[in-house]
Amino acid sequence: MSRFARKMKAPEGFEYIEPVLTTLEEELREKVNEPHEGKRKCESLWPVHQINWQRSRYIYDMFYIYKHISREVYDYCIRMKFADAALIAKWKKPGYERLCCTFVINQKNYKFGTTSICRVPKQYLSKGTIVEDVTTGCMGCASGPGGQRNIFGNKYGQYLAAIQVEREAAAERAEEAGEEAKTADDYGTVWAVSEAEANLAPHEGGQETG
Repeated sequence: MSRFARKMKAPEGFEYIEPVLTTLEEELREKVNEPHEGKRKCESLWPVHQINWQRSRYIYDMFYIYKHISREVYDYCIRMKFADAALIAKWKKPGYERLCCTFVINQKNYKFGTTSICRVPKQYLSKGTIVEDVTTGCMGCASGPGGQRNIFGNKYGQYLAAIQVEREAAAERAEEAGEEAKTADDYGTVWAVSEAEANLAPHEGGQETG
């Protein structure tokens, strides 16, 4: 039995997203417990912030973008803190749609009352400027043209809901064509297994690009 079921009875439909949430929970535990030798102190915490973003984004996209989970399931995820409610609240505001973490917009956390460099739109940065927030490892989460699609530049910046939905669509197309459809076990991972999957984002192919 997963830790989710032990805490509180999950509503019907939660089983649809539980495998991905379980994988992310296990990944987080592994990253927290792995040796940190050779890493800066702040860098060792990057996976914590990044997996929090990815897990919250997955739940957000499944509810608000793809409508694949119910309000009851979404609210359950918020209550159980599987998703970061404060971060999601910011995503709903213009200009914060891809925000990596609420820490980076708190001016008290930065000198001169500013915010993190990852919040500066790409068009306002000098050519060749390297963007990397020291707290989260974010490479740029500001809205606007030319923005970083994968804000962390690794698998934690991938949009897992988009990947899951596309795999389900591919399975349906295969079945319609009389071909054998791939299952989740065939992929072996919730993260992208191809460049095409890695480039998927919410609302792509009739959905909004992120």
